[in-house]
Amino acid sequence: MNLNSSHGSLARWARWTRAHRRLVIMVWVAAVLVAMFAAHSAGSRYVNNLSLPGTESQQVTNLLQRQFPSQAGDADQIVLHTRGGTVADPAIRAEVTRALVRVSHLPRVTGVVSPYSLQGAGDVSPDRRTAFAVVTFDESATALPTTAVNRVISGARSARSPALQVALGGRAIEQTNRPSLGAATSIGLVAAIVVLLITFGSVLAAGLPIITALLGLGTALGLIGLGSHLLDTPDFASQLAALLGLGVGIDYALFIVTRFREDYLHSGDLDGAIDAAMDTAGRAVLFAGATVIIALLGLFILGISLLEAAALSAVVTVGLVLAAALTVLPGLLRRFGPRSAAESSHRFGWRSSGAALWPRWAAAVTRHPWRALVAGLTIMTVLSIPAFSLRLGQSDAGNDPATQTTRQAYDLLAHGFGGGFNGPLQIVAQLPRAGDQAATASISAALRGTSGVASVSQARLSPSGTVAVYQAIPTTSPQSRATTDLVNRLRTRRLPTLERATGTRILVGGPTATGIDFARVVSGKLVRFVAAVIGLAALLLVVLFRSVVIPLQAAAMNLLSVGASLGVTVAVFQDGWLGGRLGVKPGPIDAFIPVFLFAIVFGLSMDYEVFLVSRIHEAWVRRRDADAALIDGLGSTGRVVTAAATIMVCVFLSFVLGDMRIVKLFGLSLATAVFLDAFVVRSLLLPSVFALLGDRTWKLPRVLEHRLPRIAAEPPHGAGDSDRPRPGFSHLAEDAV
Repeated sequence: MNLNSSHGSLARWARWTRAHRRLVIMVWVAAVLVAMFAAHSAGSRYVNNLSLPGTESQQVTNLLQRQFPSQAGDADQIVLHTRGGTVADPAIRAEVTRALVRVSHLPRVTGVVSPYSLQGAGDVSPDRRTAFAVVTFDESATALPTTAVNRVISGARSARSPALQVALGGRAIEQTNRPSLGAATSIGLVAAIVVLLITFGSVLAAGLPIITALLGLGTALGLIGLGSHLLDTPDFASQLAALLGLGVGIDYALFIVTRFREDYLHSGDLDGAIDAAMDTAGRAVLFAGATVIIALLGLFILGISLLEAAALSAVVTVGLVLAAALTVLPGLLRRFGPRSAAESSHRFGWRSSGAALWPRWAAAVTRHPWRALVAGLTIMTVLSIPAFSLRLGQSDAGNDPATQTTRQAYDLLAHGFGGGFNGPLQIVAQLPRAGDQAATASISAALRGTSGVASVSQARLSPSGTVAVYQAIPTTSPQSRATTDLVNRLRTRRLPTLERATGTRILVGGPTATGIDFARVVSGKLVRFVAAVIGLAALLLVVLFRSVVIPLQAAAMNLLSVGASLGVTVAVFQDGWLGGRLGVKPGPIDAFIPVFLFAIVFGLSMDYEVFLVSRIHEAWVRRRDADAALIDGLGSTGRVVTAAATIMVCVFLSFVLGDMRIVKLFGLSLATAVFLDAFVVRSLLLPSVFALLGDRTWKLPRVLEHRLPRIAAEPPHGAGDSDRPRPGFSHLAEDAV
């Protein structure tokens, strides 16, 4: 099978899009407007609906839904705290009671348990300054409309006064607190524009990648919003898509525009330069985007619907920004390409001596490969050390911004009732006989005598009398390691003994236990996920470059990038290094962060891998000199790869300025990974390995040579203008040698 016969297909596509550029641009603009308008009209339905089939916490959820159908709705808290006096003061009690009555009559509310009622008598703190009311909705938090929850928030806040603080917490309330990323996105765009201006020296050239990225990203965000009505999409999906789409969208267009400018300034042939750019950089971008999509689709191996929806959102975004780069750019370059190239050449001098930096750097690494290899490995190894202490878990409301009502409610409850009050465990027992009082009493006593349990509620029996539910309050916070140890101890040691003694089946569930199970499920499938992603990407690289060394090198170095970025993330978010400056509290790393980090970083690293190695391979095919090819390829791409990485780092770091801990986690980890990949892996490790291996880099066993299909990341030797020296780079590479 030989796919090289399709050479020129992207050039032919470029010619068609150039000829119909007005139609192409009109279609994209219409797509953005329609998608955004439809999403705005329909609204979004983002839900963090975590389903973990086969886990103990999921069994608890299913059992409670069957046994307590009338109480299947979400239950949230209205937290009250007096700034002076107690909650029993007549004026405060009267105002709170009026507010709770108003809330009880709101749509979608099935009941309110007041702390002043007999049923809620235990919902007052020992110092009488903090209390809470329980609001029960008619559906789960994932199915409640935001308007209904907002009316509850407004009704509860009507009781606020200088003497009384009111805050609300719970899953339904949490879902109304999705902060806007508009400011962070704007900062990232401004930073990207500055880097593009420095790189190109032209407003027009800098604007082209921004335009294509925004066309693809805007369409994607609209479709993700609409898709949230079809799939249970987590609230961080659109934010992750915005972060990823903006970065890769600008980068893909940047690679193509850079290649166009090289060819156009050398030949003066506008159409020929566009065709060559699409058939070289465009082809590399196509394969790079495919690796990102493959890595993201690998998340489906985990079998967790929450992550699958987020992965699908990211795939749609990457696919659309890639499509925008390949369809819109040829027409824009046909219209604005000559002006942008001439403007940048006159202002900054495209052939300036500064362009010699990367060929000289590549030559220096070629002369001292061992030093470069040791330096690069040392940096990556040291940064990876904190990753070995990684503790997976789940962020709770204690990590929300201090200005949000959910964080205020969390802090008030923790202060008034103890650190573990925000993460109660649901202990569910299936009794041998309906209403078995001896069994329920034994279970209650055993739970109260368990180390790490602060209190245990009275058993609540199902209508059938065969299921008893207890609420066990740990002594420690939900995200504490001690709470995880408590759940594991209950499940493996304490409760099995109790089951044998009472003849019951006892399960541990609730949000805290669900988070622990989530981390366990992800950890158990992590190796399979990593192996599948690496295997598919390696196969693509073998076919693409006809080499065994390159996929092995790419896999090893991408793992180093992930490990080092994860180490930095653990140091900041788990161990608290510089956490105060970033506005984060130390805590466990959310279980889905490492898998998403690996998928995204692996994909982004492959962007630079494909773009850089394709240029080295192009020079190797032309010159058959491994060192000269390395210097030529790195010399001609080092500037654009570091510029692209700088743009991504700026975009990702801008998201660290947001309020959500998860978004901060993504922003810092991705920014670190991209920085290390561009400035350590591509600048030190990759060229040192290529220099040490020499011609062996491009060897392929004969048994594979005749069986693998042929796909090229660049035109075959002799096609087009790929066999002539690259302007401003190749002659410098020769001088450097």
